[in-house]
Amino acid sequence: VYQLARKYSLGFCQLFLDCSLETCLQRNDQRPQALPAETIHLMARKIEKPNPGKNAWEHNSLTIQSTPCSSEASLKLTDLLLTALENPVKYIEDNVEQKETDRIICSTNVLHQADQTLRRIVSQTMKEAKDEQVLPFNLKLLAEELNRLKAEFLEDLRQGNKKYLCSQQTIHISDVISFFHYEKDNIVQKYFSKPH
Repeated sequence: VYQLARKYSLGFCQLFLDCSLETCLQRNDQRPQALPAETIHLMARKIEKPNPGKNAWEHNSLTIQSTPCSSEASLKLTDLLLTALENPVKYIEDNVEQKETDRIICSTNVLHQADQTLRRIVSQTMKEAKDEQVLPFNLKLLAEELNRLKAEFLEDLRQGNKKYLCSQQTIHISDVISFFHYEKDNIVQKYFSKPH
């Protein structure tokens, strides 16, 4: 959204409604069609509060507690909106912003590469299991375990899990694949003896 605001020289601000996990879970339980509690937990882990100290583009941010909105909060919100409207984002590239953009692109590319590669590994492993004539029930269990492992690896990457980082604080796809192969081999050995 910030990139679009900059592209079209529009005002940008963000409003963060801060709500505790416990309150979110309680409110979810009161819905006519509640989401699974795991979904609320996952969202709580993914959503990040604005951090203007770290991200210069977040300086027009306001955090409001999820309790009923006070008149003071309403005034702060009005001030934020007016400030954003009166100060359109300049199209000039800023080094800090460019670094953040590059980091996001790099992270997305690594995530995409990892997803594609892990899918191929799972597919190849399942083909090998069929060739080894693993029983259908065990094939199903193996597929479930491998897909769960793949999902965990991708979620760890999204969350920036440090176990994939080398000393330069960058993620290398080869490290991710090596970790995945190691974990996959531990799972596979329960279903068929030939190393893969």
